[in-house]
Amino acid sequence: MSHPRLLLVEDDQALAELVEFRFKAEGYAVTRTDDGDEALLLAAEEVPDVVILDWMIEGTSGIEVCRRLRRDKQTAHVPIVMLTAREAEDDRVRGLETGADDYVTKPFSPRELVARVNAIMRRIRPALAGEVLAVGDLTLDATAHRVTRRGTTIALGPTEFRLLRHFMEHPGRVFSRNQLLDAVWGNGSDIELRTVDVHIRRLRKGIELPGVPDPVRTVRSAGYSLEAV
Repeated sequence: MSHPRLLLVEDDQALAELVEFRFKAEGYAVTRTDDGDEALLLAAEEVPDVVILDWMIEGTSGIEVCRRLRRDKQTAHVPIVMLTAREAEDDRVRGLETGADDYVTKPFSPRELVARVNAIMRRIRPALAGEVLAVGDLTLDATAHRVTRRGTTIALGPTEFRLLRHFMEHPGRVFSRNQLLDAVWGNGSDIELRTVDVHIRRLRKGIELPGVPDPVRTVRSAGYSLEAV
C-alpha cells in the first residue's frame, strides 16, 4: 500500500522538522516547503492526500493558499489543517470559512496534530487510512484502483470511479446533483448539472450484473444515493 502524501507548509524550520519527523514515523510521505507559492506548485505537480498549512508564511499567505487549493478542482477536496499563532475567534472562523478542515493554534502537541490529521483522513477519505471500502456486494480498493462486485472485477472510468468512491464513503446518503458536482468535479466547476446524470448512467452500466439489483438509487427531486444490495 502506498504511503499517504502530506504537504507541509511551515516556515519555522525547527517546528517543520519536528512535524515532518512525527508524520514520517506514522507512515506519511512528507513534502515540505516554507513558501506559499511553492506550495501551490507542489500541489499542482502531485496532488497531496492532506495539507498542513501555516497561516503566516513567505510569499502567498497560508489563508490565500487554502483559498486557491479549494478553488482548484484537482485539490478542492484535499483535507487542510491550518497552523497559526492567531487565537482570536474571528481568525479561527475565517480559516474554517476559507476551507480549512481543522485549525490548530501554536504552541501545539505534535502528537495531537498527528491524531487530528489521522482522524480527518479516516473521516473524509477512509480509503487513505488503509481501508478497503465495502457496501453490500461492492468493494472498492482506492490504492489498487480496483472495484469488484460479487467477485467480478469492474472496469470504470476515472470519473465513475471517483463518483462510486464518494457514494461508498457515504452509503445511504442522498446527494443532490450540485453536491455531487462539488464532491467529484470540485468547487467552482463549470460542468453542467446534466453531466452528473450522464456519469450516473455510466456508473450504473459499469457495475451492473445480470439479475442483480441496481445499488444506485434515484430519489425524485432530491438526487442519488448508493444502497447495499
